[in-house]
Amino acid sequence: MNVTVSNLTDHEAHWLAPYAMHSAETAGREHDEPLHPYRGPYQRDRDRIVHSSAYRRLAHKTQVFTGVKGDYHRTRLTHTLEVASIARTIGRVLRLNEDLIEALALMHDIGHPPFGHAGESILDEFTHDWGGFNHNQHAIRIVTELEYRYPEFPGLNLSKEILAGQQIRYKRRNDRVQCPPLLEVQVVDAADSIAYDAHDADDALELGLLELDNLLAVPLWEKAVRQVESRYTALDTKPFRRAVIHQLIEMLVSDLVESSCHRLEKSGVDSPRAVTQSATRIIAPSEAVFNQKTELEKFLFAQVYRHPTVLAERTIAGEALREMFQHFTQCPEKLPESARKRLEIDGVARVVCDFLAGMTDRFALEEHRRQKEP
Repeated sequence: MNVTVSNLTDHEAHWLAPYAMHSAETAGREHDEPLHPYRGPYQRDRDRIVHSSAYRRLAHKTQVFTGVKGDYHRTRLTHTLEVASIARTIGRVLRLNEDLIEALALMHDIGHPPFGHAGESILDEFTHDWGGFNHNQHAIRIVTELEYRYPEFPGLNLSKEILAGQQIRYKRRNDRVQCPPLLEVQVVDAADSIAYDAHDADDALELGLLELDNLLAVPLWEKAVRQVESRYTALDTKPFRRAVIHQLIEMLVSDLVESSCHRLEKSGVDSPRAVTQSATRIIAPSEAVFNQKTELEKFLFAQVYRHPTVLAERTIAGEALREMFQHFTQCPEKLPESARKRLEIDGVARVVCDFLAGMTDRFALEEHRRQKEP
């Protein structure tokens, strides 16, 4: 059987919707490369991301709960895999490019430093005069400059659609987005939000930061509970909680798909270009569910992300990063050789920031402990 890229092109032409991003229409890469005989451009992007060292380090980076002992709660890597799973489900229903969606999802958090958003805040504070630090922007820096895996070019030389999708996440967080991105990018953003809503509640319950009854005050959660209770009558606490999380995700994904299908039909978009020139985002929940999601997120912010235990751990982690930043900027000769090579190019502050951002939580704490030893 002769499997070639032309098979992929034919398959996409037959299966993908006209508003999906077809591999044959890619804008290419910064550094030209010959086509692979049987892998499309976004399949290659996915593989390059998965095989990168920055992606592997996500396994030991905090999602929300810094300093937590145990293996149940999410890491950046497990969060990333959950986002990819949800996003591919949505993409398949809408007949979008699943390879592009998966690559975007696997990359979306690759720029996160250790200790979650606490680490990001500290690094942003210390590099304010040099452009600051944002994990979405740092992800682009990783895949275009910092990863060295190929002799022909720095970075991973990913497709321009991948880089643009990550860049627009940074611009959106900084209120600088004028036009909506490709539908595949919109799907990953929506899947990221759904994953957060579900697994942050799940982890908080597992760690004892919340009780099931606390969440009943949130209409979206209460609705999921009632639907589970209508199907099961005698579940123990943990199976019941997991059934509610499953139902919550099911509700959010189903609403998103139905609402997005309605918008697609109403918008009449018939190409990726038409999508990026439309007035608003198409992949979004219904207004009712959006309001309910907002309530849940406000509850999680107040009761989980601002929980005294979480804040205390973040303070400890932040102080460790703060002290290491000061140590390495004062003594850059103690940086590893790979980092020292970039000092003349990027300056001390940026190189130290890159080095710290690449650390896992565990390595950061061990390095901080080593520096404190007499």
